[in-house]
Amino acid sequence: MKKSLLALTLLGAFAGVVQAQTAVQIYGTVDAGVVKRSDQTLAIGKRANNTLGFKGTEDLGNGLKALFQLEIRYEPDTGTLESVTRPLFQGQSRVGLQGDFGMIRLGRGLTAFQESSTAFEPFHGLPTPAGFQTDLQVAGYTSDPLSPAGNSTNRFSNALFYNSPEFAGFQINTTIATKEANSGAAYVGRGSVALPQYPANFEASVNPYSITATYKNGPVAAMLATERNAVETRLWSIASSIYATPELKLMASYQRQNQDHNKLTNPMTKAWILGANYTMGPGKILAGYGQKSPDGVAKTRQMSIGYEYSLSKRTYLYADASKKKGGVQVPQTINTVAVGVNHAF
Repeated sequence: MKKSLLALTLLGAFAGVVQAQTAVQIYGTVDAGVVKRSDQTLAIGKRANNTLGFKGTEDLGNGLKALFQLEIRYEPDTGTLESVTRPLFQGQSRVGLQGDFGMIRLGRGLTAFQESSTAFEPFHGLPTPAGFQTDLQVAGYTSDPLSPAGNSTNRFSNALFYNSPEFAGFQINTTIATKEANSGAAYVGRGSVALPQYPANFEASVNPYSITATYKNGPVAAMLATERNAVETRLWSIASSIYATPELKLMASYQRQNQDHNKLTNPMTKAWILGANYTMGPGKILAGYGQKSPDGVAKTRQMSIGYEYSLSKRTYLYADASKKKGGVQVPQTINTVAVGVNHAF
């Protein structure tokens, strides 16, 4: 009898939690494929980040909602976390409120620029070697230079995130971080190995920020963005896209990075990308070409093409091929081919 009463009590408590938390979702992605780089042996790799996430909202009344999101990254071929130097909730860990004023969150996540820019990249901003977002679309820039080596390069920790409501297609997105130290390695910059510009576990010299203004109107979209990181490197970007037909999306972006605060010579890097997506029933062709031009260094040129075939709303097969040439990479020309499967749950 006591056990039955205890079970009923626990069930009642659980039901109360479910009622209060109006929507909780466990979600994720499993992506694995076979990758062959011209300078490496055949390997099991990935096209997209593999994620396990938890997110939820609670209706607080009067149009106000509480929300949270936690996201883990892992490697499907080994079952390990994405990197031993990255936090457990590498993808994001944010909590906040949403209402008529927009959405405000605190924690860790993609900066406003990094999150907005993926809509203007032909490979959806995925970290596949065929994609452009992790190098050319950011002109070699990193959002997080003072965190441990190997950490994500496109997120702020200890930050406030704000997304305004959309008005006539316009939206403002802002990320502002504190100066807090994040146990990072020394950043040499204008200093030396013995006396770096930013010593290990040093705080930012300014508050990092990221701001985008986006516009959507039918088949047309555009973005203006600016960002400054913890070592005062600045980035500017402009991008646009248009659905020329319901099946064909064309896109272009231009980026400029200025490292004059932490680099003695040749501080400027410029980059541009042209891309297209073409949908044919369950299939989609992805193609792009781009260049990155750092001062005093040979240009990096990249050409990529990919194909996705949807088996369902949650599962697709893919095949990608790319050629990246120039810059400081060794060897100077790297060809990459990959095939695999992506499943979302």
